[in-house]
Amino acid sequence: LCDKKYYNYLNVKMLASKQMRTLLRVQLRQRSTSYALSSSRCFSAMPEVAPADPRFGSGPCKKRPGYSIGEALKDSALGRSHRSKLGKDKLKLAIEESKRILKLPEGYELGIVPGSDTGAFEMAMWSVLGAKPIDAFHWESFGKGWVSDILAQLKLQDSATIHEAGYGEIPDLTKARKDADIVFTWNGTTSGVRVPNADWIADDRTGLTLCDATSAVFAMDMPWEKLDITTYSWQKVLGGEGAHGILILSPRAIERLESYSPSWPMPKVFRLTKGGKLIKGIFQGATINTPSMIAVEDYLDALKWADQMGGVEGLIKTSEANLNIVRQWVEETPWASFLAKEPATISPTSICLSIDGLEGDQLKTMTKLLEEQNVAVDIGSYRDAPAGLRIWGGATVENSDMKKLMPWLTWAYNEAKSA
Repeated sequence: LCDKKYYNYLNVKMLASKQMRTLLRVQLRQRSTSYALSSSRCFSAMPEVAPADPRFGSGPCKKRPGYSIGEALKDSALGRSHRSKLGKDKLKLAIEESKRILKLPEGYELGIVPGSDTGAFEMAMWSVLGAKPIDAFHWESFGKGWVSDILAQLKLQDSATIHEAGYGEIPDLTKARKDADIVFTWNGTTSGVRVPNADWIADDRTGLTLCDATSAVFAMDMPWEKLDITTYSWQKVLGGEGAHGILILSPRAIERLESYSPSWPMPKVFRLTKGGKLIKGIFQGATINTPSMIAVEDYLDALKWADQMGGVEGLIKTSEANLNIVRQWVEETPWASFLAKEPATISPTSICLSIDGLEGDQLKTMTKLLEEQNVAVDIGSYRDAPAGLRIWGGATVENSDMKKLMPWLTWAYNEAKSA
């Protein structure tokens, strides 16, 4: 008990009257419950051990464990042209290593493009959409943004069917038509909801699948045979730097690019073909515009680390372990729950939590307390998402740090609630 004055309530045996004992027990339960709720600080001492690294934000994400900028960039091509042999070799190595570690099927192409994942996905949509009907699925802010561009920018209202769900939910994916181009995100970074599998994508489809997988690649099993155009950025799962995107094309996507010309003008940074043929150089290290050689070298360092972790399988194992740590804490914490409604759709990277019992300002107090203690930074929910927490669980976050974070969440909650 937090207050010694309630100790006397326990000594009910001293009361001769059975009726009085019963009445006093009822009063004790009522007052103890009220006192516990109003004095939660008494029940939550500040944890003694903090995470070694407080960076649990969902992008840009934490660098790999043991990262040293001097070590990572020691062999870089700084100050050299990206068109020099050294520059081209670095870019080509980044492409080849990405394909190898991701185990892309034969015939798939991977290129480095401008504008991070956003640029890569916009490039894909502007280049191939309009040839077939469209099934666009969205359940969080970034997927909603792709839908907005399909309707407002590309003006494809007449051919697009929109499948929508709210935060925490996912649309009925079985409505995807095999003769339509399918636009979707693999993992909703702002909602913590991922597609459970790719069984809903037809093997004999005649349309293309366009998948924004920026917070999924290197952290989830990607069924490449189901994915025709896939995009991601270096700044998510591998903890790389921003500004550059990755565009992955299947042979079917290449065939569309070489046989279809959209009716709208194509900006230079979106052009993937010339004279009706794929510009092969983009997928061999000859980038469309000038890349950051610092970012390229940093990405090469991240790929080397990914390889040492056991490749994609090792990275997935670490990320799933982080999710299981949070899941166990949620099961033990009555006021916390996953934003994702279905267990199979809970993301192991952008782990989004609903927090009961705290209002908006109290949630801000909770995250502020964690930042002030240098325990966790950048873990507030995305601005368009329901109020709560968003904790990055990608493989650059060590399992030991995730374990250490959990009691701090409980402490910060109790402090914010009683403030």
